[in-house]
Amino acid sequence: MNSFRTTRLMELAIPQRLVTALTDIAAAQGRQELYSKQTPQILKALREMAMIESVESSNRIEGVTVARDRLRPLVLGRTKPLDRSEKEIAGYRRALAWIHAKADQIPITPGTFKEFHRLIHGEVDPKAGEWKEKPNTIVARYPDGTAEIRFKPVEPQDVPKAVENLCLLYQHVLEQKQVTPLLAISALVLDFLCIHPFADGNGRVSRLLTLLALYQLGYEVGRYISIERLIETTKESYYARLHESSQGWHESRHDVLPFFSYTVDVIGMAYAEFERRAGRESAGPAAKAELVAYAINHMLDEFSVEDVARQCPGVSRATIRLVMARLRKEGRIEAVGRGPGALWRLKGEKS
Repeated sequence: MNSFRTTRLMELAIPQRLVTALTDIAAAQGRQELYSKQTPQILKALREMAMIESVESSNRIEGVTVARDRLRPLVLGRTKPLDRSEKEIAGYRRALAWIHAKADQIPITPGTFKEFHRLIHGEVDPKAGEWKEKPNTIVARYPDGTAEIRFKPVEPQDVPKAVENLCLLYQHVLEQKQVTPLLAISALVLDFLCIHPFADGNGRVSRLLTLLALYQLGYEVGRYISIERLIETTKESYYARLHESSQGWHESRHDVLPFFSYTVDVIGMAYAEFERRAGRESAGPAAKAELVAYAINHMLDEFSVEDVARQCPGVSRATIRLVMARLRKEGRIEAVGRGPGALWRLKGEKS
């Protein structure tokens, strides 16, 4: 009932594809410091955008959304939340800000899990930060009205001990240095989700935990590229790999490899996107136009010129409008309204 209890992680046969991917990620980690010295202003803009995207995506995965014109001021702390959804958005932002500021001082303990939950739900739930009191079976509901039990998490009375053991064994594995760090993080998050210690909000807490663990082990790309956004855009794969790795978990017969593979892929995607954006944004006009096209092609919703500008710090509005005009002529985007503040959207499939 815990990925760290046996020698399974140390004995896991890592496929060559993942060995190569881990090597590429390690190399990208080293190059990240170089970018931070060369393009500090660009990275500052990327940090702000990543914060906004992380708050939006992590909450949207759970069905929590706010009006478009309210998101940015809420995330940047420039307005007060008005309803439950806005309070949860603001709470997630506070949790992220805590991680960004003090990751190396925040222990991975049951108390930290509870604090994450309090930060997200404290203004909307009097029981925020408390372990669940009732079973919370994970059920998949289908369009035809049928339902299927996907997983039965740990029973409420067993949660405190399960969470305590998870934190202790995770730290022990790190101290032994016999398991590659991303594998340890994957097992940590997998076990947390299998325990499912809170009545609600486990997904968001798991993403905060992921970011905290990544930062503590030197994977800081999430400061500049939203890990939560990448999870949202690949959520079908996320849920599929999570389901695969959770089968047999209670009997310690589960396979961590599918979820580990997913984690490596997402972190690899984050570093690749970081290098594309940091590199292009410090380059010439052709590369900047390519960056604008890339940003537009990865918009999840309707967008404005200002939205594109926030994705492309250092690129002029004139360049953005020229690229958008070209994409419109090519039939790849279309205007939703008129005027300077008009919204746009992608047409057809992304290329």
